[in-house]
Amino acid sequence: MPQLNLATAFYLLTATLLWAANAIAGRLLVGSISPITLSALRWGLAALMLLPFGWRVFKRSSALWHNKSRFLILGLLGVGSYNVLLYLALQTSTAINVTLIGASMPIWMLLIGAVFYQVKPNYLQMIGAVVSILGVMMVLTRGELVTIFSMQVVIGDLFIMLATILWAFYSWMISRPGDSTERQWPWAEFLMAQVMIGFLWTGIFDCFEVASGNAFIDLQFWSWVLILFVAIGPSLVAYRFWGVGVTKAGPTVASFFANLIPLFTALLSTVLLGDAPQMFHGLAFLLIVSGILISSAKFKKH
Repeated sequence: MPQLNLATAFYLLTATLLWAANAIAGRLLVGSISPITLSALRWGLAALMLLPFGWRVFKRSSALWHNKSRFLILGLLGVGSYNVLLYLALQTSTAINVTLIGASMPIWMLLIGAVFYQVKPNYLQMIGAVVSILGVMMVLTRGELVTIFSMQVVIGDLFIMLATILWAFYSWMISRPGDSTERQWPWAEFLMAQVMIGFLWTGIFDCFEVASGNAFIDLQFWSWVLILFVAIGPSLVAYRFWGVGVTKAGPTVASFFANLIPLFTALLSTVLLGDAPQMFHGLAFLLIVSGILISSAKFKKH
């Protein structure tokens, strides 16, 4: 039975904090490397670092070969498509639009769970989704919610919407192991299978960027430091922690933690810019956390 405790909350909070830091690093790398090439380099380095721990995944007796179709899909959804679509979205869409559309994650989690996994949401989860998204909107609009109505839709908005839906499918898939062999699989091998296959998908996408003449690399010392960080923290650590959190809390409850990403991103940006936190940051935090607590509360039928 999925449940939320302090250890599970730690896993999910750490993953979202690292992904927020990834957004900051991504902004700093704009102009130094093209988006899909950045994704390919990130996951290529992550695969190399994970190889000493997860190399057994390539043995003929590995569960990977018994579940190859499943892992081709997992690698495409969780590592390949999502990251490529995210970086592409940021080329034409604003950070506010991208993060706001990404905040629809709990809604997609509830819908996909109900339609494809026969897990019907309860009233508390639906209320929690609304409260949590209000908190996200509070961050993105800096406390002025009426500015939401002045946003314009561009192709990048559609990219991030598709990415959000694919990530919801990915989260549901990792919460439902394929067979008993996979349930006993060492975590490093399980993650290695996703990272390696995701890297291969990203490499295919990068071929199109190269063929179109849009690929470029112009990296300095600190650029390499940032890329190394995103290959370790937001990639290996965050994906491992998210997988553990989703398995223990369930994909629906875990999705509410994803709404902390824009808050963490705003706070990290504030620290880097040297500005003091604003009142709306605190209010947004209370709303998002309230949504998490409401959605994870036990629902009693009378």
